[in-house]
Amino acid sequence: MKFTVSSSALLSVLSTTGKAINNKSSLPILEHFLMELKDGVLRVTASDSETTLVGTLEVENIEREGMVAAQAKVLLDVLKECSEMPLTFDVDENSWVINISWHSGGSSIPGANPVSYPTSKTLADDKTEITLDVDTLINGINKTIFATADDEFKPMMNGIFFNIEQSGITYVATDARKLVKHTAELQCNTTASFILPKKPANLLKAMLLKEEEDVTISFDQSNAIFTLKNYTLVCRLIEGNYPNYNVVIPAANPNKMLIDRVEFLNSIKRVAVCANSATNLIRLDIADNKLTLNAQDTNFYVSANETVNCSYDGQPISIGFKSGFLVEVLTNIETPTVLVELADSSRAGVFKPVYDDVQSTSTLMLIMPMVISA
Repeated sequence: MKFTVSSSALLSVLSTTGKAINNKSSLPILEHFLMELKDGVLRVTASDSETTLVGTLEVENIEREGMVAAQAKVLLDVLKECSEMPLTFDVDENSWVINISWHSGGSSIPGANPVSYPTSKTLADDKTEITLDVDTLINGINKTIFATADDEFKPMMNGIFFNIEQSGITYVATDARKLVKHTAELQCNTTASFILPKKPANLLKAMLLKEEEDVTISFDQSNAIFTLKNYTLVCRLIEGNYPNYNVVIPAANPNKMLIDRVEFLNSIKRVAVCANSATNLIRLDIADNKLTLNAQDTNFYVSANETVNCSYDGQPISIGFKSGFLVEVLTNIETPTVLVELADSSRAGVFKPVYDDVQSTSTLMLIMPMVISA
């Protein structure tokens, strides 16, 4: 295999696909990029066996096609030190040494026989396929991924649940203490669901920021394939039934508070400095269009409180939340005003963005309360 390519263009593809590689792998070959040059296109594959990411790059100056497995870390380190310039790759297919040359010098890095690189998963014949615009997919992931769990005993909660219906798609994530449900209206013409693990969701989140075209999602009971313009992500899905998230969402919340999101968020951050380090509890007292936040740590004799104006319709209520969860939820709401719906001090608080016009999407974020002293 011998070809010439732009150093920056190749580095961009390698940097993106390389995020699929684990720092330590049980299979040494998975610490390599699989590079395949065919029909004027260089395909770069990176994998951790569960998640595989393939990037493509058009190459014009080709002398010999072929394949090689290149040590990922070494190749990335070399390219990061190269400014924009043409690089010539010449692979010795007997020793698998990769010779890289440029106008003033060159380097040689070890490669490996590509035959031992695992093949990508294929889907069953009865696979489901849908096409989503970039904004719909990235918004669903961005809104929910922070609420996913890291629970080895409940793996179903370690990803984002995609619930596809005829009239739209719902994304859900929960760690049993907070929950996010984001729904987008669109015509899907099918009914299906799957749980996307956190790692491929994060990979998609990064790639979609640079994507402009629609994304095709194909999946069966075990695997999913996300097809972008220049990248293809293949991942193993989380198996099992996702928890019935609707049962934890309070059906009736008579107490409603409208409040400036940034002012609320900043007040939480200031008061949380004095919260107990073990619980991070903040108490909210709401009445007469006033929200009072309180936090204290009796072990160190510190406390803090702050009062914020709000618009409140309901009975006076006192409720406690973990400060970190409040910060996460309010940070992931983009509107200037947030609606907080409460039933009582023992049931979950519901947080919703407030828009000036009608939206084709809806977002609900939920936090379970903590016990507060009288």
